[in-house]
Amino acid sequence: MFLNLCFLKLAKGVFLLQKIFNSINGFLSKPFNKRLVIVLIVFSFSVLLVGCLGGDSGNDDAGAVNNVSAVAVASVSVDAVSANASNLLGGGAFGVSGVERVEVIHFHGEYQCYSCLTVGAYAEETVKTYFSKELEEGKISFARVNVELPENQTLVAKYGVTGSSLWIGVYDKTGFHKEENANVWYKIGDKQKYLDYLRRVLSEKLAGD
Repeated sequence: MFLNLCFLKLAKGVFLLQKIFNSINGFLSKPFNKRLVIVLIVFSFSVLLVGCLGGDSGNDDAGAVNNVSAVAVASVSVDAVSANASNLLGGGAFGVSGVERVEVIHFHGEYQCYSCLTVGAYAEETVKTYFSKELEEGKISFARVNVELPENQTLVAKYGVTGSSLWIGVYDKTGFHKEENANVWYKIGDKQKYLDYLRRVLSEKLAGD
């Protein structure tokens, strides 16, 4: 009967391990997350081992109760650890990807040619069409900035802008990252191709890629 209880506990341990892996799914791509998985596995097996060795082979009812209690405590502990891991690795304002927000800025001069106007218009449409939820949540933003106005010089200097251009700024756990996207200029002849391309780029930025 003692062995039966141990097998029962180990069977429930398999279920517990599955729950652990489901709870931390998506974290395995980073070295710190892999260490977290190892800690959780060691913790789970430690709980199971203690529960198995502490069982009373002479009292089936007591052993069953102890078994259920051990699994329940382990489950609660794993949930707590997973919640803390979520907060540390992807919680708060940064989200699971580690990205706090992305800003899309069309810098332009006082007078704009057709291409300049189109680059800005298509970029704004991309953001409003495909990222309306993120826009409302403040995770993404779009702005048109006149590089010739005195009040915009701080932002112009921050991005290092020298002329009409489309820039993407990413704020994540490591700080601020900027990138000029010059490819959009070659796609203004095909609106849908432009929108699809920029949509993919912004999706990757929001995902932390």
